[in-house]
Order: sequence, then structure tokens, then C-alpha cells
Amino acid sequence: MDIRLESVSHHYGETEVLRDISLDIPAGQIVCLVGPSGCGKSTLLRFIGGLERPSSGRVLQLGEAPEGCLNPLTFVFQDFALLPWRSVCGNVSLVLEDHGIRGNRAKAIIEDVLTRTKLSDFADALPKQLSGGMKQRVAIARALAVNPAVMLMDEPLSALDSQTRELLMDDLVSLWNRQPFTAVYVTHNLAEAVRLGHTIVVLSRRPGKIREIVTIDTPIEDRRPGDPVCQRKHDLLWDLMREEARAADEELIDG
Repeated sequence: MDIRLESVSHHYGETEVLRDISLDIPAGQIVCLVGPSGCGKSTLLRFIGGLERPSSGRVLQLGEAPEGCLNPLTFVFQDFALLPWRSVCGNVSLVLEDHGIRGNRAKAIIEDVLTRTKLSDFADALPKQLSGGMKQRVAIARALAVNPAVMLMDEPLSALDSQTRELLMDDLVSLWNRQPFTAVYVTHNLAEAVRLGHTIVVLSRRPGKIREIVTIDTPIEDRRPGDPVCQRKHDLLWDLMREEARAADEELIDG
């Protein structure tokens, strides 16, 4: 299933947040949204997920969701949002229970996503026993359990330390290589965008407009820190954003 944004604009009262965003998100690709603070990245993600409606324009779902899809659009947030009294298995099973899936069918789905996210040995652990990286793996496993058409990922690694973030990026690459998924990935971290994105959409400072769309042809499994091609893409992104990021930071301070 593809996602298409057509002339999406939005105001909160008199504040213009987004202006005339048109974008295609093709199935099987990770599209990263980057831009200065306050440019509307998370707001745009909420429009794609149907949590809010834009002031004008529209968001279209094109084509069919994959076979067995329970939720076409599924969020993964910075906050892991795990139930502390439920085990890893129990937190994943929660989304299946909402669809009336229990017993052997649920067991098979849970075993599959725990294997894919390297959590099989931790199925009975409680969230308090897990590191931050492990908790985010559980959140990703829970999202995968509903076989979404599109995962909407709002800074999912920003609360983690740098080493854990690198490990989780490796895990996401492995997941995508094993079974390509579609994702819209919001991040402030340009290294994450270059590591994971097939396409990187650079938004301007508020009101957020598409300033540039950067594609990376290097297969994601071949990208490594310090790789010359990736470094050039990183530098290009920062050149596009530097002055606007500084201006946005000063606006936030003045506010």
C-alpha cells in the first residue's frame, strides 16, 4: 500500500505549521522526515496516521494492505508505552487480543515477531527487567504483530544512548532485509536518516515546506558510519538545514 499526500497544509489558530506538502511514500521503502525543530514533522506523521486532519489537502492510501494486515497504519513512538505488569509476550499479545486473536494463532504470530526482533529468550521478562533498547524492540515487535501496511515511527531511537541506537539501527536494517516494510520515520538525527532512509524529505522551518528530497541508492545493509557516500549525504543534509536549524533554535529560545 502506497501513501500519497496532496497539498497538505495546516494551521493551529493563527500559526501556520505546514504549507502545501505533496509527497509519495511507496510501499517497501523507509522515508525519513527531517527538519528544524518545530517544522511540523510529527504533525505530518499524525495526519498520515489519521490521528488528526489537516486544515487543507488530503492523505490517500493507495492499493491494498498486505495479506493478514490487522492495522494498516501502526505507530512506534519514542515512549515505549509498555504495560509494566505484562511480560514481553503479554505486551505483544495485547494488540492481537484487540482483534480477537488468541490461542495457537496468537502464539504463532508472537513467536515469529519475537524471533525477528531477537526477543525469544526474553518472552517472560517484565519491562522493568529490560534495557531501553530491549523495551524499544518490544514496541517494534508489537507493531509488527499486526502486520501493518505502514509503520509510522516518531523518533523511536531518540531516548536511547548512542551505542544502543547503533544496535537498534542494525536491527531495523536486518528486519527490513528479512521482510521489507514501509515506514515513515521522523528523526532529528541525520545519521539515522542516512543509515535507514531510502528517501529523506527535508522540511523547512515553520511553516514546514518540502525543501529537498534526497535519495540514497546505496543498499541500507551496505551503509556504515564513515562511508564516503553516506558522509556526503549527511553533509548535504546538514548544509540544507544548518541556517534554518539555527533560526528555529533562536525562535524557540525567544518564545
